[in-house]
Amino acid sequence: MAVASEEATIICNHCDRAVPSPNIDLHSAHCFRNLEKCKVCGDMVPKKYAKEHYSDTHAPVACSLCSETMEREILAVHKGENCPQRIVTCEFCEFPLPAIDLAEHQEVCGNRTELCHLCNKYIRLRERYNHEISCTGVPDNNGSSSRDARAAERGPGPQRRQPNEFSRKRLIFTIALTGIAVLLGSLFFGRKTEDNQVVH
Repeated sequence: MAVASEEATIICNHCDRAVPSPNIDLHSAHCFRNLEKCKVCGDMVPKKYAKEHYSDTHAPVACSLCSETMEREILAVHKGENCPQRIVTCEFCEFPLPAIDLAEHQEVCGNRTELCHLCNKYIRLRERYNHEISCTGVPDNNGSSSRDARAAERGPGPQRRQPNEFSRKRLIFTIALTGIAVLLGSLFFGRKTEDNQVVH
């Protein structure tokens, strides 16, 4: 019986499926009339949905970040790894920015310095990792005193204003300005309500 059932199938010329031989005429008529083979993936698709199948599955799509057009299959990889507008973070300050701007940003950001609390030296951020590996923890008085030496050479300079004096004057000015604004607002609002009452 198994041999008879294997002999009783015929491959359809249109869809390449094995069809029982008694049904082949009916299947072929239906298959040729209603189905179409996709030129891209080879799937059999109803003719009335062929354009929809192509546009939903195979049509080139534009990246929502950079507007570059590409095949749908590579869109996810493009957005995750190749798109110049994908958001990445700076390795020095962890600021999020487009990948196209990363190199320029890191060039500036990596040149910023931070004080190493072990050796008391200012280290560029781009050199921080190597410095942490090789830092002996011994303070380097020569390196850290260069800024202090420059400041001493310049002399005392003009005396800076005391912070309390500045903030007191600013506070008084802010209170006075706020009082005037409240007074003007109440006069203006009072007039407006009187005008509205007269109209009604």
